[in-house]
Amino acid sequence: MLDNKLKKLQSDWLDEATISAMQVKISKGELTSEELTFMYIDTISNRNKNVNAVLELNPEAVQIARALDVERCEKGPRSLLHGIPVLLKDNMGTKDMMHTSCGSLALKDYYAVEDAFLVKKLRAAGAVILGKTNMTEWANFMSDRMTNGWSSRGGQVNNPYGLFDVGGSSSGAGAAIAANMAAVAIGTETTGSILNPSAQNSLVGIKPTVGAISRTGVIPLSYTQDTPGPMARTVHDAAITFGLMVGSDPDDLVTQESSRLNKIDWISILDERALEGVRLGVARSIFEREASTERLALFDAALTQLKAAGAVIIDDIDLGTMENDLGYNVLLYEFKAALNAYLGKTPMTNPIRTLADIIRFNNENAEETLKFGQVMLEKVERTSGTLTERAYIEALLRNRHLAADIALGKALEEHNVQALVFPQDHGCSFGAAAGYPSVTVPAAFSDAGEPFGITFSGKAFTEPDLISFAYAFEQRVMARRKP
Repeated sequence: MLDNKLKKLQSDWLDEATISAMQVKISKGELTSEELTFMYIDTISNRNKNVNAVLELNPEAVQIARALDVERCEKGPRSLLHGIPVLLKDNMGTKDMMHTSCGSLALKDYYAVEDAFLVKKLRAAGAVILGKTNMTEWANFMSDRMTNGWSSRGGQVNNPYGLFDVGGSSSGAGAAIAANMAAVAIGTETTGSILNPSAQNSLVGIKPTVGAISRTGVIPLSYTQDTPGPMARTVHDAAITFGLMVGSDPDDLVTQESSRLNKIDWISILDERALEGVRLGVARSIFEREASTERLALFDAALTQLKAAGAVIIDDIDLGTMENDLGYNVLLYEFKAALNAYLGKTPMTNPIRTLADIIRFNNENAEETLKFGQVMLEKVERTSGTLTERAYIEALLRNRHLAADIALGKALEEHNVQALVFPQDHGCSFGAAAGYPSVTVPAAFSDAGEPFGITFSGKAFTEPDLISFAYAFEQRVMARRKP
């Protein structure tokens, strides 16, 4: 039971509290990290039964928070995340008492032997790893019929705003932060898996440039497209968290280029006037046939706000290709190679060594695991796993050209625009294939109460620009409201 002080803080203040607000209370001696962690654990115990977003709690979370309180008193805070509870998607390895299962019952007993590199970064910053969040099993590449947010280990994640799609595959991360179960969560994206649940849960989601944040220790789907990123209630909180995860990892060579972001002050880039004079492109052909009439109207209203903030909107840009042109052959071939390499390096105590083992386990436990089948896993298993197929090489080269050189290269340069703006997570396939960044920010709600967001997308390592645009828009519209 929480004492009266914490009950009052929990009811009057905790919901929607920002990281900065938490740090102010802690620095004034009005709150400790241990008490903050207890409040979030209590909130999870009350709300998670309806949302089903948190898969398991870290049994050491309170002790970690207490130790960080002692350290703060003796040495001061390590960063703005010092003592702040953070949730992790269930595909991120943690060297602790929590499992890492990617939502699969096949890995329900698996413990990672080492923290993922990004988890090491978070712990070094003083974050309290609070728990793991449910997710769409195998990052939504198990079945073409699977509901967003469903896993055999965790069941169905529900959108806290109502009977709406919760988004995938970082579904639990999105629902948990929307429902105020932690300060921030870390999701992963291959194609839309941060942007989509962020938009569906009225959150800010940063899908970084591939190489900005290490993937080492994260159960993979794709060598070329996977990237972790933060999901938070405000741009400020997302930017703080993102900046603390950026860094070079010798075991993930693509991160060597992350040095381009080393000297960025992620607080100083948050400028309410950042949109003044900025040229933003809109590619209507990408979404006008898929988005509902209501969403198109909400998007146009968001464009009006962008113009009022000083942006110049270059409408109806032709990107020269469509998202469907990219297909999913790259993922189809990379998944087996990436997953088998990950599983093959796990301790011999883990009986699941290959994708074939997962498929076999699911067939043997079909009633619990195959609610939606596993047609995608079976299709992936039929590939060689060596990445030598001509179809893979052609898809990789074609997608990189279409996405990077045409859609997000030529179009941006020809129209002299600094970013493209999309409704929800439309256009995410281009950033995924090119390895380029995007930032989603809350924009409105439908008449039925479903969250609606807009996404800024740009070239590689333009996160400072995209985050500043999102911040200026956020501060103007202040669209988010808690469930």
